[in-house]
Amino acid sequence: MAALKITKKHHKHLNNPFPSTPTGLPSIRGTLFFNSKRVPSRQIFSIGEDFQILWSSNHGGYISIYHQSSPSRSIWSTIPGQAFVSAALAETEVEESRGSFVVKDGDVHLVCNDQTIEDIRVIDKFDRSLEGKYQDSPSGYPWFEQKKGMNGTKFPILLITGSIFSMKKNKRQFWKDGTAAEIQFEDKEPSTSARYWVLFEQKNSNQIGFQVMLGQSNFKLYPKPSSTVSGRYRRFRRRLGLIKKRMLGFCWYISRPRGYVIVSSAEEEIEELRVSESAQFNRVCLTYSSEANERFYGFGEQFSHVNFKGKRVPIFVQEQGIGRGDQPITFAANLVSYRAGGDYSTTYAPSPFYMTSKMRSLYLEGYDYSVFDLTRHDRVQIQIHGSSVQGRILHGNSPSELIEHFTETIGRPPELPEWIISGAVVGIQGGTETVRHTWDGLRTYNVPISAFWLQDWVGQRETLIGSQLWWNWEVDTERYWGWQQLVQDLSVQHIKVMTYCNPCLAPIHEKPNRRRNLFEEAKSLDILVKDKQGQPYMVPNTAFDVGMLDLTHPNTASWFKQILQEMVDDGVRGWMADFGEGLPVDATLYSGEDPISAHNRYPELWAQINSEFVEEWKRNRAGKVKEDPKEALVFFMRAGFRNSPKWGMLFWEGDQMVSWQANDGIKSAVTGLLSSGLSGYAFNHSDIGGYCAVNLPFIRYRRSEELLLRWMELNAFTTVFRTHEGNKPSCNSQFYSNHHTLSQFARFAQVYRAWKFYRIQLVKEAAQKGLPVCRHLFLHYPEDDHVHSLIYQQFLVGTEILVVPVLDKGKKNVKVYFPVGERCDWQHIWTGKLFREQGCEASVEAPIGYPAVFVKTGSTIGETFIKNLRDFNIV
Repeated sequence: MAALKITKKHHKHLNNPFPSTPTGLPSIRGTLFFNSKRVPSRQIFSIGEDFQILWSSNHGGYISIYHQSSPSRSIWSTIPGQAFVSAALAETEVEESRGSFVVKDGDVHLVCNDQTIEDIRVIDKFDRSLEGKYQDSPSGYPWFEQKKGMNGTKFPILLITGSIFSMKKNKRQFWKDGTAAEIQFEDKEPSTSARYWVLFEQKNSNQIGFQVMLGQSNFKLYPKPSSTVSGRYRRFRRRLGLIKKRMLGFCWYISRPRGYVIVSSAEEEIEELRVSESAQFNRVCLTYSSEANERFYGFGEQFSHVNFKGKRVPIFVQEQGIGRGDQPITFAANLVSYRAGGDYSTTYAPSPFYMTSKMRSLYLEGYDYSVFDLTRHDRVQIQIHGSSVQGRILHGNSPSELIEHFTETIGRPPELPEWIISGAVVGIQGGTETVRHTWDGLRTYNVPISAFWLQDWVGQRETLIGSQLWWNWEVDTERYWGWQQLVQDLSVQHIKVMTYCNPCLAPIHEKPNRRRNLFEEAKSLDILVKDKQGQPYMVPNTAFDVGMLDLTHPNTASWFKQILQEMVDDGVRGWMADFGEGLPVDATLYSGEDPISAHNRYPELWAQINSEFVEEWKRNRAGKVKEDPKEALVFFMRAGFRNSPKWGMLFWEGDQMVSWQANDGIKSAVTGLLSSGLSGYAFNHSDIGGYCAVNLPFIRYRRSEELLLRWMELNAFTTVFRTHEGNKPSCNSQFYSNHHTLSQFARFAQVYRAWKFYRIQLVKEAAQKGLPVCRHLFLHYPEDDHVHSLIYQQFLVGTEILVVPVLDKGKKNVKVYFPVGERCDWQHIWTGKLFREQGCEASVEAPIGYPAVFVKTGSTIGETFIKNLRDFNIV
């Protein structure tokens, strides 16, 4: 197996502020061959009951998949004459720094880019004669081991077999005395090959599953360089090679010869990188066709783009970054902490799923690191770090159908309890007196309040970067004296208390008033993630190190649920389940699984523990007398992966900058909201005003009053209306800063309340169909070309409300686009003006307090919303 190199950059404090783009495996292109004696020239194969696969030898041969209901529309097709399965053996390099990760492809030892099709076999029922047919596969017949019993299989299925190989066509490179030389030759036989199997199987009426597996290869090794070469000369050549690599960069990388094993001239490298004949490929590539004007949506929560055509999209859970390309903050973040600035692709919650403007959709199963390469106009290439790949191809006639079909498999969130969507969730810190004082002020302004979210309930300590929480999940009885009485007093007024926790524990020997030391408890129970030496892995996090819970250990879930139980026994009814994106890729887990794959699975496990506790608590209270019949628990989180919508009740977008910028400010909050909604995350929202403030001598980001007020307007139309003081409360304008901010906060809490009736409907629809509350216009107007150019400019709430937020400093009007396809007009909620023209833009006034919001005329939803606004004296 090729080596995995992991580099820790946690404590590197002076870095390149403009880091280079991580090297990736270049797009692999190969030729498709087929056995004309065994493979027909053209044939249609039925797969299950609802799908057909066409094989045609025209133009070099290709495969297309169709749904029986739309036999003229291909939902997946290979490129004629070109290989659709290829593989490589490459070094993997991972650089890690405080929750940020860069996965690189290092030296590429071997690429098998050409492909043969030797047989296309339809299997109408399981045939045990196939069991021993392919003994060179990873486990005999590759499909049999996974399909014993064949329960649920929808016959017929299709199995394509053949080989992938590399072919030396005109020259061969070899090593002599530590240097490379070339000779010409005429032989066109493949030098390296491996068998492959591609299986297509109907999963349900709208999904066809695919599986690609590779057999053992016949790697050929070149001999070790002569031992007569002096050690000094070898070291010189090694240094020379490194200099050459740095100077030529990626041009050197892609010019590396392919199709054979590269042998280093340094003996120490030879021992490290030597490839054994029994080794498997560790890259599988799946290549298929795309149209030049096809737009690609999804890939989880993405903050810089909605359409990813022309991009490379890595799927790896991590910190979103500070700035993500917005300047000067990205420069500063990268300078002081390695790659902390992030880029367009870094995100807490990616997903290996997409849908396109041509109504094509695909997602990968499993948790391996993968890259979707959409940089070529005519193709998609998925590069998977592994030796096999599984996934599904979806059929749907509209974007909403595709989301419904996708979430039918991965899971949908439960309905949110009504209390969390009834009024403002007030984020406040400071202790008991501060909460009571703030509560008094909000009552004066008649603010509808759902909950107080008290992030600092565990107490605070001073570190090098300021005030931070004690990561020991119990109430700090000095900061929050009279805790139970406070919770009870709020409960009498139907206001819930929400808190904070995460799957990490900090040593707290210095905390004076602790009752439990959860870090030491977890350590003694042996449920912390371990390092290579078998000791608790102390993970650097901002100004202190923490131990992470091993969520694969069978005792972890029950132990942490007891902590949650103690919390809710005190009356807490909700919490932020933070983090989940930072599992080190060299960790040792109880399950023994590959930590790189476990890294992507970790946030799902974290959500699952919290979700299971909520369901168990609900079952245990069934039939008991409740002080509030609408009482229920809820948690919200930021990290996620493909199946997280099933386990995570509610999401928030993490730590945006307190800025107007596009990649990590208020605009990115809208982009993340809409992209996640197109990926199955039905319930999402952001911190009102953003989170991350910076107060350096030459770089300052402080939340202005104008930004705060515009963010209030925006979030009044998201699933949850929640404030956050930010990382530096004293630098930020707050909802309680003055009369103007308090009155506007009260106003938009009432606006939020005015469409609660519709929000309840949308929450039910999300639980039933997976459709998001906030929607990109593509979801309902896919035929409108202009809609595809929209990123954050405007969005729909359900189908009946159109929101065009003000996202630029000092701006008092917006351009509104009214899409093609409606049979009714759009009515401006503040003036009542009707907009009848479709497919055109209009300039609309939007002073502070009056964002551009529209409802459909004749809509019961719109009429009720406007009536409620009048009843609340908002219009």
